[in-house]
Order: sequence, then C-alpha cells, then structure tokens
Amino acid sequence: MLWANFLHIYQPPTQKEIWVRRITAESYRKIFSGLLNIKRARLTLNINGILCELLDKFGGKDVLENIKRLLENGNLELTGSAKYHAFLPFLPESEIERQILLNEEVLNKYFGNDWKKGGFFSPEMAYSSKVVKVAAKLGYKWIIMDELGFPAGKKLSPNLIYKIKNIDDFSVFFRERNLSFTILSAQIGTVPTILRYLGPRLESNEYVITAMDGETFGHHRPGLEMLLFDLLNESKIEPAMVSDLLVKFGDIEKIEPRDSTWAVTKRDIKENTPFSRWKSEDNSIQQKQWQLTDLAIAVVNRSPADKEIRDLLDKALHSDQYWWASAKPWWSLEMMERGAYELKSVILKSSSAMPEEKSRAEELYKGIIYTGFEWQRSGLVDELSRKEDEEIRERLEEKEKLFITKEEYQQMIKTLEEQMHLAAKAEEYHRAAMIKDRIRELKEEMEKI
Repeated sequence: MLWANFLHIYQPPTQKEIWVRRITAESYRKIFSGLLNIKRARLTLNINGILCELLDKFGGKDVLENIKRLLENGNLELTGSAKYHAFLPFLPESEIERQILLNEEVLNKYFGNDWKKGGFFSPEMAYSSKVVKVAAKLGYKWIIMDELGFPAGKKLSPNLIYKIKNIDDFSVFFRERNLSFTILSAQIGTVPTILRYLGPRLESNEYVITAMDGETFGHHRPGLEMLLFDLLNESKIEPAMVSDLLVKFGDIEKIEPRDSTWAVTKRDIKENTPFSRWKSEDNSIQQKQWQLTDLAIAVVNRSPADKEIRDLLDKALHSDQYWWASAKPWWSLEMMERGAYELKSVILKSSSAMPEEKSRAEELYKGIIYTGFEWQRSGLVDELSRKEDEEIRERLEEKEKLFITKEEYQQMIKTLEEQMHLAAKAEEYHRAAMIKDRIRELKEEMEKI
C-alpha cells in the first residue's frame, strides 16, 4: 500500500508576529528539520505564498531553507495555490487567476526550479468546476479534494486514477476522511494502532491519501509530529507524493466531482450547501461580508493601475473572515471586524469609488459588526455552536471503532512527558502547559480501559 500524505500550512496576512514565531517554533521548524532525517520520506506540501513571506520576515528563514533542501533531495513536492488563501469558488475567474499567479511568484522566489508546477490546492480544499478550469488553464495537472465530493452513486476505488470530464488530462485525487481525522485528532499516538486500523489494506496494491493542516503537528497537538515521523519510518507503509500515484497506477476513469470542501459534511452534500461555512443563505453576516467583497472587487477593477489599492484587495480576500462568522461552531468578532475593515478600506481609499459606494461600504461594515455583537449578546452564537455537527460526530464514531492498548497509552504519555520537559527547559512554558494538559487527558482515557 502506498500512503500519500498532504500537508497544508498557512497563516493569514494579518497574523501577529508573536503567533508566527510561536507556530514556527512549535510546528514548522520541528516538521521540516525532522523530515530531513528520514531518507525515505515523501510528502506533498502546500505552503501559501503569504506564509513564505511571514516566515522570511519573522525568523523562519531556516524553515524555508529546509523546505528547499527537501525539494532538492526529492522528499517533498509543492502544490500551487492562492497566495492569500482566498475562498476561490465565490471569486471571479480573473481574481482566481491573479491569486494563483501571485502565489507562483513567491514560490519561484524562494524555491526556484526546485518547485515544479503540477498539483493544485484550492484553499479550504474548496472544489468547483470554475476553480479547476482556471487551474488547468494555468498549466496545473491535478487537484486534491475531499472524498465527499466524489460523484454520487459511484464507489471510490483505491487503485484508479480519476480524471475530470471535459478538461484535457486533468486528474483529481480524494483524501480519505476517516484516516485523516484519525491521525490529526491525536487520539492515536502509536503506529501499531494505525496499522491495525489499515489491516489487510497494507498488503494490497492500492493507495491511500490523507490530508490535514500541518499546524496540527506540534502546535495544535504537541508531540504529534513524532507520530508523523514514525509513520514515515514504518516499513509496512510506503510513503509517496501525490504525483507518484500518476506513475504507479495506470487505470483511468473520468468523473464529474461535486462541489465540496474539506469541512463539508454529509448533510451539506445532501442539502446542496457545500460552502455553508463560508457563505450560508441564513447567515446575514456572511451575506453582508460577500456584498462588501463584491463591491471592493468591482471598485478596484475600475482602476487596475492603482497598485496600492490592488495590493490591499489581494490581501483582504483571505478566507478566514467568512469562516469565523459561521458560528458552526467557529466564531471570532475580531477576525470578522478585521476582514470587514480591510475591505472597507479598499473602497474608501480608492479614487474610483463613487460617494454612494463609500457610503454603502460603511453601512455594510457597521452591519457586520453590529449584527455580530447582537448575535453574541443574544446567545444566538452559543445556540448555533451547540447544534450537533455531523463532521464532529463522524470523528467520534470513528474513534469508537479503534482500540488502543494500555501499553500504547503509556508510550504516548512517555513521549509527551519528554516533550514537556524539553519545552520547560527551553522556557517554553505555554507549550509545556499544553502538553501537560494533553498528558492528563490521556491518563484519564487510559483509566477507562
């Protein structure tokens, strides 16, 4: 069995220096320095252009250098993407193309010929035919998406290469949700448990694709990077890049995938609302956010030569502001206000904006903020967050199918204790406290056996 693991790392253009440095120390530096010690490692990575620039600016040049070394050594491949992590399905094709080309400029700057245009990652794994059309036009050859976007009524085969109908020679790969959730949830900390999960598939002539946020390893889940390294070292699993699969599997089937994201649920698919966490018909805040976005794009396109305003818009299109307005269960008034302020500023500073457009921008900005405060004060945010989330339930149900031995729990705890002591010795007390909390959780789980 071939295991192709895809990692996505990103920070928004508005991210504070303290957080870039902390996440770099806890996650990025550990991942890419550790991979250099694993000769058999093969991995597919998406690093958005804005994160490259933030790493360069805030003490992460060594991370960029290690990524370049891994590319040179053949352990790593990079995908294209949108520089500022824009949610592409809702943007005009011209904006999609611009975001992709801006990203390529940054990858060319830091990695030169060592990154080869092949695969494409749409931020949030947001798939739509429009996004694929632009990616193919720009020379990309494949895209990665979630398995819930696989066509209804068909069975996903682990040894076929799927190509998208009506687009010349463009492949699509599907990440396996449950195995991805199993690894990134940190409910499992030892390789034997993963091997039991995979069972007879380990001996089969097939592939499996996992995909997850790279920050999970070490930042969100302290010590989890060791599981990634152990899996890559495991002789029963053959690591692969996603592009390797195009060479090793020759049977092809043409399909028409469904719109989806990596946060999509079965309910979203059934109700045909695959992008509901970024734009929902019953979310008045998100509706205002996108009205403000569309207005900013229209204003800027009337004066494309104004580089300052054009650059402001590029940065303001990041997807975080819409996500944090969903209350499903993610919610952040700060992120919503910052995103709305950026878009409003684009319009107010543009010489091509008409007075009524500037007035409308102010109105939408206030509407976003006032509605957000009202939702929070009234308890609506808490109500929405408490509603059962299908995706979370799926993860919990999958956890119930697994069995972790007491010895495996003890090994996880031992590894984390070592990480905790190292963090304390380095005076990384916040990280040490996070690891201590995780150790307590594991001990409580172990006592239930």
